[in-house]
Amino acid sequence: MVLAIYHKSKVFPKAEMYGLISQIRRAGVSVAANIAEGFKKRTKPEKKRFMNIAQGSLEECRYYLILSKDLGYADTSRLMEQLEEVSKLL
Repeated sequence: MVLAIYHKSKVFPKAEMYGLISQIRRAGVSVAANIAEGFKKRTKPEKKRFMNIAQGSLEECRYYLILSKDLGYADTSRLMEQLEEVSKLL
């Protein structure tokens, strides 16, 4: 999903470089990073905390994808499908 976000956001207007592009990429990376970090935690409460943070970042991504579509920057339907798959795993 993160790679797809980076690829799709390349077509966004350059004026969004420090706005929407930065935010959606940061949120996407956060999902994957928190899953990876949580995976190595030893206790269930620690693991749960990181998965919860990942879920929050995933919802942030969802909003940015909706906004990107509404602004006419890109068709985000495939990314939304990927986001749903990750959400089910979490």
